[in-house]
Amino acid sequence: MGRMSKRTTANEKTAPTGAVPVDQAISTVKKFKGPRFDQTVEVCMHLNLDTKQADQALRGSVALPKGIGQSKRVVAFCSEDKIKACLDAGAIKAGGEDLVAEIEKGWMDFDVAVASPDMMRVISKLGRVLGPKGLMPSPKAGTVTTDVPTAVQEYAAGKLEYRADSGGNVHAVIGKMSFPEADLKENYEYFVQAIEKIRPSAVKGEYIKKITISGTMTPGVRVFHEAAVVS
Repeated sequence: MGRMSKRTTANEKTAPTGAVPVDQAISTVKKFKGPRFDQTVEVCMHLNLDTKQADQALRGSVALPKGIGQSKRVVAFCSEDKIKACLDAGAIKAGGEDLVAEIEKGWMDFDVAVASPDMMRVISKLGRVLGPKGLMPSPKAGTVTTDVPTAVQEYAAGKLEYRADSGGNVHAVIGKMSFPEADLKENYEYFVQAIEKIRPSAVKGEYIKKITISGTMTPGVRVFHEAAVVS
């Protein structure tokens, strides 16, 4: 195993050993010594989920109140009469069969794809291309909608998609290290509440097992969270 850098060693020494209130966790993460670039701040929630069960495979999207400090390149699969509205809303490209053909030829310079329900039959052929990359529009993720221009605007502004992994962990960006602590806290609390609201009814006992906040190149700091226990 390689040696840890002096910065990593110093940060590890100042990291709390247990869970702390969210204000202290955010303050600690922001005070860690870091590189010169503006690091992304993330939250990881470890949930009591059995993701093999369909009703516990959590997936969705959320627009955080303070944004996440980055924009996304969005494409829109829509009817011809919606193309201008989608482009005006921030889509880098919009269309139907022509856009499908372009992607089939190898163009993939986008981060999010949204589509209207009637376009799903047109883009179904892209499943093998977009699916493995997590780019296939999905109703669960909020990327299949009747209001495509609004979805484009939200995702272009940084709307988040989240998905529980096989271990029951949900990761999400809550901002940048340059954000004020109050903004990071507001985004954190909004996201945690969003996850709490979609607690599967089949989950008994403790739902949220652990929450950690970290920067791109910092140690994680555990956040104290008093969660309800369902019997």
